Amino acid sequence: MANPEDENSEVSASSASTTEQATTTENSPTEGNGTRPPGGNPRMAGMGMGGGMGGGGLSLKDLRTFTSFKNSVFRLYYFAMLGQMGAMNMQMMARSFLVYYLTGSYIALGVMALANSVPMLLFSLFGGVIADRIEKKTVLLWGQLASAAVSLVIALLLAVDIMTPDIPNSWWILIGASLVQGVIMGLMMPARQAIIPEIVGEEQLMNALSLNTMGMNGLRLFAPAIAGFMIAGFGYEAVYYTMTGLYVVAVIFIALMPKTGTMKLESRGALGDVIEGLKYVRNQHIILMILALTLVMVLLSMPYMFLMPVFAIDILDVGESGGGLLMSISGIGAIAGSLVLASLPNKKRGLMFLCSGIVLGIALTGFSFSSLWWSSVAMIIFVGVGQTGRMTLANTLLQYYVKDAYRGRVMSLYMMEFGLTSFGVFFTTIMAEQVGVQMAVGSLAIALVICSVLFLIFVPSIRKLD
Repeated sequence: MANPEDENSEVSASSASTTEQATTTENSPTEGNGTRPPGGNPRMAGMGMGGGMGGGGLSLKDLRTFTSFKNSVFRLYYFAMLGQMGAMNMQMMARSFLVYYLTGSYIALGVMALANSVPMLLFSLFGGVIADRIEKKTVLLWGQLASAAVSLVIALLLAVDIMTPDIPNSWWILIGASLVQGVIMGLMMPARQAIIPEIVGEEQLMNALSLNTMGMNGLRLFAPAIAGFMIAGFGYEAVYYTMTGLYVVAVIFIALMPKTGTMKLESRGALGDVIEGLKYVRNQHIILMILALTLVMVLLSMPYMFLMPVFAIDILDVGESGGGLLMSISGIGAIAGSLVLASLPNKKRGLMFLCSGIVLGIALTGFSFSSLWWSSVAMIIFVGVGQTGRMTLANTLLQYYVKDAYRGRVMSLYMMEFGLTSFGVFFTTIMAEQVGVQMAVGSLAIALVICSVLFLIFVPSIRKLD
């Protein structure tokens, strides 16, 4: 995704302003047991204005909910993220409903999830190496351009009626597009996550990630509903044209960002760097436990999103527009959760992470077994609260406790876990064919509650993290 001769280069002169926090491999944010050494890491001042969240007690005058927006580089990153995530939220809704429209099959939904996620699994580790070697702005720029091209191709094929129920195998085109999108995401997403600490600094990390999640959830509030009404009024191709435009918006804002730092890794080659990153994670108990719990939460909680067409059409009888509205409503709780997290100091984050899993599991259980619209709406709001807590806090804890030189590779493992979601989705679709979608998703949600409680009781190393 960039010129190979740039792989081991130091940061260029034009990125000198960021080298203090991004290029050194000598700092050690974590000790061997994964805990933060006394005094923390003094390197992070951020690329823009921004400041620490501060210690001490919390009062209203101490709340700095939107403080990361004072950082001009973070604002550019944020608008680029809005473009990308707007497109992705529309795609999540439109692609699932389009596959179900073309096939009427639960299994087809699982196959599509696999097609998107397997390439993410295969390429995420190398995406982590890329994030640690190559300027992250370059990775993001090419990734967004490639995503725009994929969306435009699908829009054109839909416009000329190549993908319709009258052409039985036309849905395989979407599978091919999902494979390509999975490769792009695997290579790009570690860089998108790892760039945030370089922009805002360490003490502002939870604030920035919370605002980042808030923006994503704001788009989840509007984008699926907009996509649903666009499908009803103009067809699926209108959604894909809009997605293309949103990716182009992301490209523009990324192009305006200054260059970011790279790490000067030892010359082991890409595979050697991957192995070194895995060894690092194996020896860091805290990071390993956070990744393990995140994997459990993702596998048990995410299938409902891919099976939303079944809930909307077969269980609640509200159609595409109602399904898009349900996915949007989950964003209400998610935005509320993000605002709360953005306002809090760096305290008891491990406990909040575990409690988020419990809230998510209970709410998802209620949603799964509901067949009434208003009870489903109420439950999906709390699903959003739990999801945003899980995502934001896992991301924050990983980035806070990882050494700089391994950040991209650790975040690639974090992103790989979302790739593993597809196997949970595929298993759940097979289960749904046998016992029904409500029992399939509901049983996973109950298992999530049990696992989160067990971690809360028996893994104090996570519970006690600040």
